[in-house]
Amino acid sequence: MDTSRKNTKDSDSRIDWGIIFCVLMLALIGLASIYVAASHDSSATSVLKQVVSQLVWYVIGIIAVVIIMQFDSEQLWKVAPIVYWAGILLLASVLVLYSRVYFLNTGAKSWFSLFGLTFQPSEVMKPAYILMMARVIVQHNDDHPIRSAQSDWLLLGKMLLWTIPIAVLLKLQNDFGTMLVFFAILGGMIIVSGITWKIILPSVTIIFGVAGTALALVIPESGRRILEKVGFQAYQFARVDTWLHPASDTSNQGYQLWQSMKAIGSGGIFGTGFNQSHVYVPVRESDMIFSVIGENFGFFGSCILILLYFLLIYQMIKVTFDTRNVFYAYISSGVIMMILFHVFENVGMSIGLLPLTGIPLPFVSAGGSALIGNMIGIGLIMSMQYHNKSYMFGEDKEFS
Repeated sequence: MDTSRKNTKDSDSRIDWGIIFCVLMLALIGLASIYVAASHDSSATSVLKQVVSQLVWYVIGIIAVVIIMQFDSEQLWKVAPIVYWAGILLLASVLVLYSRVYFLNTGAKSWFSLFGLTFQPSEVMKPAYILMMARVIVQHNDDHPIRSAQSDWLLLGKMLLWTIPIAVLLKLQNDFGTMLVFFAILGGMIIVSGITWKIILPSVTIIFGVAGTALALVIPESGRRILEKVGFQAYQFARVDTWLHPASDTSNQGYQLWQSMKAIGSGGIFGTGFNQSHVYVPVRESDMIFSVIGENFGFFGSCILILLYFLLIYQMIKVTFDTRNVFYAYISSGVIMMILFHVFENVGMSIGLLPLTGIPLPFVSAGGSALIGNMIGIGLIMSMQYHNKSYMFGEDKEFS
């Protein structure tokens, strides 16, 4: 009996309940917000369908977390190249098997459409990319124990080399928003990789310089003609115009952003109350889900949401420090950067701080692809403590 209780206690300690609590609360907020959005935009039958569909995706995500938790660092190391190239294959396949309906609506070839189901492969590519980047960094640092500018440039080149195929495929899909997520993950992992700041700072300066120049070229017509020659498209110019001047065209391109800002502003401090929405926002169940939270629960409710994300990130960082495994540490950095960028971009675009990009709010927005990708990330994080504790409890295992 005592042995059984001890095993149960040991098993419980291997699971990070803090992370589970944060994800569960975000899921509940997501389901409530999707219900509100669907209640005001759809029929009663469609409301139930959307909520149940999201609930099913949560269940699938939980199963994915449980499965991924069974993989230890050695197994994740071995599967990293496999899942990376599988992801590349999916990104290439979607260029042929893309949803024609979605393409007509958005101009992007980023969604599969098979047997009535749609799926965005780039979402599951994100954790696969994180695994591969973590492996590349660890392998390079093991091969070059003495750091030098030359070895740092070599590492940077390797990381860019593994990123270029993804960037090219996303460019062909016209999915600039998702490409930004991968660049954010890359930037975060470069910072923690050990590359000297003598390389990072000039590189960041150049990047911001190019971005600033591109933004300056967007304003004059002559500048736009230059940007068109390097691949910029009309819808991207429209999104920048909407961002810079949200009140200039509230009936066309700027309508979604303007309505989102109105909804959030109408919520005030404590919100209008649950399911009390008076401002219509297009696609608010997914990309604009923050407008539902801002309107129904106000500034106070929005702060609680942001606090949950910070608590989730804190729990992830805590697990990383407790693990003492450098491969896991790089995986954690990538997952944290992925979630942080999603939150920052989604909230920022909902309040007009950033241009519209179609990036969902993690664990809250409707949609199975993004949810599964984020849940895989959670599974990778929870695998750290799960196996770290198992090494500590095992009598014949030595943690390395």
